[in-house]
Amino acid sequence: MYITAEHLRDQVIRPTLKYLGTWTPAGEALLLDVVVNPPDLGLFSARRDGLGLFHITADQHRDLWDRYLAFNPDIAGRVRGLASQRAFLSDPDSELQTNLSYCTAVAWLLYHRSAGTRPEPPRAGRFVPRAVGHRAIA
Repeated sequence: MYITAEHLRDQVIRPTLKYLGTWTPAGEALLLDVVVNPPDLGLFSARRDGLGLFHITADQHRDLWDRYLAFNPDIAGRVRGLASQRAFLSDPDSELQTNLSYCTAVAWLLYHRSAGTRPEPPRAGRFVPRAVGHRAIA
């Protein structure tokens, strides 16, 4: 199955960021660029043990819940609302592979946490995405 970058942006990234109350064109472009053009190094670089579109490791996922979301119940509740009821309880990391909205929300929060900021939208103009066009994502 293939999904276009445009479809991913319009049907997954934008609605997820709007649901979290943090949507901006720059934030949307940042997450789309990370998926279409993954960096060689850094937070969202392709890793053998990374899961889902954003290559999030199980350790990163667990750390986000244990050290950030546990202390931010309002945001945690919104993120948990994106997860499947039963699958999340038995295998939370599987949500990163099977639930695009959940994976996007976790990626957005990891990005903000790594920058040392609260999950607020980035200022317009801070990020200039590389061209993505209508490339298909396998």
